[in-house]
Amino acid sequence: MEEGRLKNPAPPIPFPELFWDCDPGGVDAASHADFVAGRLMESGGLDAIRWLRTTYGDEALADYLRRTRGRAVERRRLRFWQVILGLPALLVDQWLDQPGRAVWDSRNS
Repeated sequence: MEEGRLKNPAPPIPFPELFWDCDPGGVDAASHADFVAGRLMESGGLDAIRWLRTTYGDEALADYLRRTRGRAVERRRLRFWQVILGLPALLVDQWLDQPGRAVWDSRNS
């Protein structure tokens, strides 16, 4: 996501437990938008989903998934986001069929 393209002013990220590997206070919703979106799309619960959609908007989240081809999001969650964001099934199928995906997806098997 481009810096400064927030749907609403950037509030503090209210899910520090999901940013266990870094200083959550140093993570900014605007300047670290891709990192925040990827982490919350992959690991966040319902509150995180609401926060993402309110903060960035569905269009920006869909753009993020298109740019990254859903790489940071595991298969089942990617299908969830496909439905929520109205992404074409054939497009997501192509992402999931990429040979490099097998390594990523097998980590949860």
